[in-house]
Amino acid sequence: MLEIIALLIGGGILLYFGAESLVRGSASLALRIGLTPLVVGLTVVAFGTSAPELVVSTKAALDGQGAIALGNVIGSNIFNIAVILGLAALIQPIHIKPQLLRFDAPIMVGVSLLCWLLFLDSRLSRGGAAVFAVGIVIYTCSTIIWARREKREISEHDLEEKKIFKKRYVALDTLFIVVGLALLVIGARMFVNGAISIAKHWGVSEAIIGLTIVAAGTSLPELVTSVVAALRKKDDIAVGNIIGSNVFNILGILGVAGLIKPLDAGGVTTVDFIVMIAIAMGLFILMKTKNIIARWEGVLLLLSYGGYLWWLWPR
Repeated sequence: MLEIIALLIGGGILLYFGAESLVRGSASLALRIGLTPLVVGLTVVAFGTSAPELVVSTKAALDGQGAIALGNVIGSNIFNIAVILGLAALIQPIHIKPQLLRFDAPIMVGVSLLCWLLFLDSRLSRGGAAVFAVGIVIYTCSTIIWARREKREISEHDLEEKKIFKKRYVALDTLFIVVGLALLVIGARMFVNGAISIAKHWGVSEAIIGLTIVAAGTSLPELVTSVVAALRKKDDIAVGNIIGSNVFNILGILGVAGLIKPLDAGGVTTVDFIVMIAIAMGLFILMKTKNIIARWEGVLLLLSYGGYLWWLWPR
């Protein structure tokens, strides 16, 4: 049992530092080509912090463990909103940019509904995965185009003030990216092996392990990124990271994993899909109330996750 725990802890640590390294390098490169902080949060940082989910779900798909691949995505999306944004709002009320309300948040709700529809027969075909894969390309391009319409110039002073991850040398950025990817691959192998061992040892289904332990573990980068952003009052990064990650988790991760091998939902139930959709819709509603997520709303999000865990426990 100690060996299993060591695998989980060690894998989680490697996943965290791998994502941190990947985000630092990729965000710095992105800023060099003039992306705004909000776009960096929605795309580069969001996709980078979702890299652990991508690696874990892809490996699970290759190993024929579709329940873990899907459970990881659904569990992470629920955890990202209910726990991470809940904690971030407790630290500092989060102000919402108009772009998030008009474009990104509705898309997050829409892709959550699409995910449920494509899994109605408890299976994601390669055709359905291709829909997701095309969707993430369209979303990323649309986000960048939308941002350019704002016609906002980013100066060196802005970058310094925002304290986004800017490096001095391109070679150093590249090194961060390569090292981050290597750590993610190794960490994912350790983490998934540990999670599977726990499932077998405790007699818990792979779906529950994916929805809880694996989902929370692979969401560590999002947790740290959004909490630190909230502490520094960088609302664009705090909320953009979560919304972008949730969109990428469904479109990008399930798209890639499903193209590699069709996914079976296994023990993931309709209720799990409904909870993911309901929390996404709930966040959108909270965001529209005075364009802010208040502290009491953060408490509400945390309580919703507690209720979900209470429902999962008998399973």
